[in-house]
Amino acid sequence: MPGTAIVQSGNYTLEIDAGFIVNAFTLDDPYKGVLDDTNYVLDGTTQFADVTDGTLNISVRRGRRDQGDILSAGTMSFTLNDTLAKGVFNPFDTSSPYYDANQNVPGLAPMRRVRLGRYDASNTLEYLFIGYVVNYDYQFTLGGLNTVVVYCADQFYLLSQTYLDELSVTAETSGERIETILDLPEVDFPTGPTARNISTGTVNLGHSSHYTIPQGTNVLSYLTQINDSAEFGRLFMSRDGILTFEDRIGQTLSSPVADFNDNGTEIPYDRAGITFEADQVVNRTYVEGLNGNNATDSDATSIATYFIQTDSIINSLLHEQAQIDAAAAYLLQAKPEARYTDVSTKFNMLTAAQRDTVAIVDIGDTITIQKTFSTGTGTTSLTQELSVEGVEHQIDFETGHRITFYTAPTRIVYQLILDDPTYGRLDENNVLG
Repeated sequence: MPGTAIVQSGNYTLEIDAGFIVNAFTLDDPYKGVLDDTNYVLDGTTQFADVTDGTLNISVRRGRRDQGDILSAGTMSFTLNDTLAKGVFNPFDTSSPYYDANQNVPGLAPMRRVRLGRYDASNTLEYLFIGYVVNYDYQFTLGGLNTVVVYCADQFYLLSQTYLDELSVTAETSGERIETILDLPEVDFPTGPTARNISTGTVNLGHSSHYTIPQGTNVLSYLTQINDSAEFGRLFMSRDGILTFEDRIGQTLSSPVADFNDNGTEIPYDRAGITFEADQVVNRTYVEGLNGNNATDSDATSIATYFIQTDSIINSLLHEQAQIDAAAAYLLQAKPEARYTDVSTKFNMLTAAQRDTVAIVDIGDTITIQKTFSTGTGTTSLTQELSVEGVEHQIDFETGHRITFYTAPTRIVYQLILDDPTYGRLDENNVLG
């Protein structure tokens, strides 16, 4: 209810901005007219309505299922039981505690901010999704349950609805260009560490007339073009609502945040996918910058074995020939490799500590997956360290919580350990740090 503290349902809290502002500074008021950090502030404090107790299920999908897919907006949907809640989610109910009588509008409305959080064993709140309500779908059933399905998206949705004025760009790295775009008045994306985590980038973007951004360019499409045509890193909204840009995906220092296996010594799982497919192969590449500079690369041995399979980029924001050459070489993948594509586990299989670990694994983290296979009369096991590219949560308040991670191969290197027979040599696999 508006005005109440956050209510926990089990370990979870689901909140929607009800449109109410509290603790707002009021000029000349004997109580509210005093500015301080804890009571009254200039813009007031957004009041979130906790709807966890009326929620039947929640579904969250973030990131991508494969490294070659586009990182699009994260989404969340959840179903509210309006019959159990005595109709308070009905937008026509003016007596609902979520109805804003001052503005004569429903408090729970599209484009309200929404937050899904989970309390860990130490009662620390960790957010699993932060975004905005896009749509309320009300289902009224005579003699049955009235339900509301709420559809939400992260801030990528807002960027996809925003368009740029014409911009003559200057010489910048990929990360600097993203910052420039976000700072434009027609974009006005929030600043600071709680809103942005933007790496500098490893490549330089073009700045001649060829690279002038036309009037009406979609903001999210342009940011995606920076990543997918030049940097080849990751651009996504983190689980706690921070716009994150990571440099080109290359070597990853071995530091898995979660280890999954089927032998009872680490985090258990009940589903794992394996792929070994031809379309992983890219043995001919073509990259062309907007200024016409281009490069082609290929792997003759791979072509002889797997035929020609091409990746072509003709709208790259790169302009330096050396970096275009490097991009063409980077995109080559000469042969397919068998790997784990996903791993899934249910929280009722895990200890409290294991639940706390897997709940906050995010895109870009590294995890380990191990499985034991029967081979004739014996067994063998395969262990792989993989990057997390996508995260899905399925939460049902009757049956429990399932989490699934979608993965991609990554080039793992290990930290040098002096005098160790395996990790004690500096080479392509062992590094200083």
